[in-house]
Amino acid sequence: MAAPTEKGLAPPVFDRPTRLLLVVAPFYRDIADMLTAGARAAVAAARAQVETIEVPGALELPTAIRLASRSGDFDGFVALGCVIRGETTHYETVCNDSSRGLTLLGLEGLAIGNGILTVENRAQAEVRADPARMNKGGGAAEAALHLIALARRFAPRHRALPDSGIRLAGDPVGSERA
Repeated sequence: MAAPTEKGLAPPVFDRPTRLLLVVAPFYRDIADMLTAGARAAVAAARAQVETIEVPGALELPTAIRLASRSGDFDGFVALGCVIRGETTHYETVCNDSSRGLTLLGLEGLAIGNGILTVENRAQAEVRADPARMNKGGGAAEAALHLIALARRFAPRHRALPDSGIRLAGDPVGSERA
């Protein structure tokens, strides 16, 4: 497991190939490009492979990740996008629902780094997205990499054998065996 550093955990080291999918909502193209650059650099530093797809907006990020997870081609996912507060309550809906969707997928066992910026204005987004400043895209990729490492560490070591249908002495007729 990664050792702590001054800024948190050291990047994980992988002993077998690792593939991540960056799922990007480019509604604010310049912000999305900075987030993507930071994420790609973090993935490259971990010597992992990366692929990128785009979706229309932040609300589509969880669905796209779930669809891509069905392929089995990826060890983890990074959701990247930006939601800037406007004059309506749509901001709260997009922030809450996209975050909730990613959390639910994580609880299903997917390794996901959440790089969806939720900010008050463009200036805040620029600072957070810039790889030379706050680098939230890189941080989201690193989070996904750490979750992949944890998933591998806690993966089942043995597969359960299928039920043979054979009953042992003392098993009541029609009982299910654990």
